[in-house]
Amino acid sequence: MIPFICLGGGAGIGLWMLLTWAIPPHPSLHERLPTAGSGAAAPVVDVSEAGWAVAAVRPLVPGLRRLGLPGEKLERDLRVLGRGPDTHVAIKVVVSCTGLVAPLLLQGLLALADVPASVEVPLVAALGLAVVGFVAPDLEVRAKAARARADFRGALSAFLDLVWITLAGGAGVEVALLAAAEVGRGPAFTQLRRALDAAQLTRSTPWSTLRRLGEELDINELAELAASISLAGTEGAKIRTSLAAKAKALRTHLVADAEADAQAATERMALPVTLLFLGFLGFIAYPAVAQVLNGL
Repeated sequence: MIPFICLGGGAGIGLWMLLTWAIPPHPSLHERLPTAGSGAAAPVVDVSEAGWAVAAVRPLVPGLRRLGLPGEKLERDLRVLGRGPDTHVAIKVVVSCTGLVAPLLLQGLLALADVPASVEVPLVAALGLAVVGFVAPDLEVRAKAARARADFRGALSAFLDLVWITLAGGAGVEVALLAAAEVGRGPAFTQLRRALDAAQLTRSTPWSTLRRLGEELDINELAELAASISLAGTEGAKIRTSLAAKAKALRTHLVADAEADAQAATERMALPVTLLFLGFLGFIAYPAVAQVLNGL
């Protein structure tokens, strides 16, 4: 029954792919409306689409996007990495199809070489590899996004130091933000400069674009920074001490996270060491145990 179930599932998926390619889904009214007409602000984060992945499975991407892939939380992780959702969905499809076809190709090569092999094992392996290939890109994106957010928080602490030093020199809030963003290098400062440039081009306040950037990247510290800066920009509050305290607290939090990760890595190393020790004891005790058993 296993081959028939696998073949039936594969036939159903193939028919769905053919229908998606032949009859592409129509976009909704919300998708047809332009961004300016709907009143929504343009996103601050710039994402790029990989041409090879999207072009390889272009007919299937709209149908998968209509199913809700890759998800709202995963889309925020993709924005941190600068990767578009269409690219991620296309990569999932390519990797999943590769895992699905690889065991079947191996089965075909074994058949050409007159090597006897069962049909059930390649089918089950193909389905398993297809599922793993569909889920693995999500896990990779989550892990990379967590590291990217940690790097962003480290760069944000340096940005806060530069801002309050510039404020202490007598500069205004907007001038201090622009000057601090121009000094740094790296992906985090690139995103900050883009947000501040967008504020100048759209004639909006810098703290509003920084708040939007924090929401798009799911970085709460950036939204809190925008709230503090807005007090200085609208109420005239003095925030130099507050920014210095935020920078120090952020660095303390990063150090605590690094120590926790190091401690977790140390604890994970205890398992392989224990297994090696048990194996060594087994090699030592085996001759004695064998002599006792042979003497009985």
